[in-house]
Amino acid sequence: MSLVLGVALFALALLISIAWHELGHMWAAQATGMKVRRYFVGFGPTLWSTKRGETEYGVKALPLGGFCDIAGMTPHEELTEDERARAMYAQPTWKRLVVLIAGPMQNFILGFVLVLILGLGWGLPIIGNLPVYAKSMECVALTTDAQGKPVECTGPAPAAGSGLQIGDQILAVDGATVAGPSELIQDVQKAHDSVVLTVKRGDEQLDLTVPVTQVQRMVAKDGEEPHAAEVGAIGVGLDTKYTNEYNAVTIWGGALSFTGDIFAETFKALVALPSKISGLWDAVTGGQRAADSPVSVVGASVLGGQAVERGLWDVFLGLLMSVNFFLGLFNLVPLLPLDGGHMAIALYEKVRNIFRRWRGLIPAGPIDYYKLLPVTYVVVVVMGGFMLLTLTADVVNPIKVF
Repeated sequence: MSLVLGVALFALALLISIAWHELGHMWAAQATGMKVRRYFVGFGPTLWSTKRGETEYGVKALPLGGFCDIAGMTPHEELTEDERARAMYAQPTWKRLVVLIAGPMQNFILGFVLVLILGLGWGLPIIGNLPVYAKSMECVALTTDAQGKPVECTGPAPAAGSGLQIGDQILAVDGATVAGPSELIQDVQKAHDSVVLTVKRGDEQLDLTVPVTQVQRMVAKDGEEPHAAEVGAIGVGLDTKYTNEYNAVTIWGGALSFTGDIFAETFKALVALPSKISGLWDAVTGGQRAADSPVSVVGASVLGGQAVERGLWDVFLGLLMSVNFFLGLFNLVPLLPLDGGHMAIALYEKVRNIFRRWRGLIPAGPIDYYKLLPVTYVVVVVMGGFMLLTLTADVVNPIKVF
């Protein structure tokens, strides 16, 4: 039952995020003197509506998003006499850009609020390389038992006389930056004789040469079955920090820094979307589903529901936060029918008319959207196909996080 409630709750949160996006467009349009005809949550048959001033507000039957109907978004709309002077396409460029960017900005604002809540309640996840610290120094067993577990050992750790101290942060192994505990272990296991650990101790950075002992361990690489192999060991227990903790004062700087990292990671994910198509197709046709594979609304809702089922509200909030940043950046892509496509047209018209003025010509009229329909249709078909592919993958081969 908690899974179902969690899925429904996350789906509702996504619907609210989209409605919040459209509110940004509506508020900005009203503030800049444009006419907003309708603001609706959902699509399809109307369940409820009311009119306040010149705007009709309501809820429709299919909770799949929402829309804000601004008079004159394109020059091909039929307008009443009172709408002509207030049509969006006839407004100054700055007003059009304010209205168009207001939607994505709402997602960014909501995402930042979620960052603050997450940071104060649970701490903010560390993005990128995880800091790894020396927690203990222990002897190393030379072999394993029949179950693959290291046998009992005695004596000092190989690293005991190297100068390494408990609490040192290990930055690099033989010059290779440590990205996390598993990477550090792998680098040490590949070493012979000794390794040079670059460590941070207070404000000081040191290079320590640590002897390596060759031991027998069960290892598995690239999907292979676990097998016995000789690897290096230095006898250092590791501690890893996964989150940064904040209070009401320090959260602001931490949240801004974290938001910058999220923007960078989201932009990378957006650029990488086309390269994910083959992986999604493999997942649909029986291959392995990658953990960083894109997910549909259904897949995201299921992950959110699973987080609720396990009481992991920080994961729930983090997922919703990531979705809002992605929605905001995705809508800024300069392709119709996205907000970024309309922004690109507004900017093009502005630059075009500047050059016409320099040549002594009067400003040209609005761009003919009909001429852009073929490109728009291609974008819609590609986006629809990608969404269908991710939805199919989420149904037949969902991502397994828990």
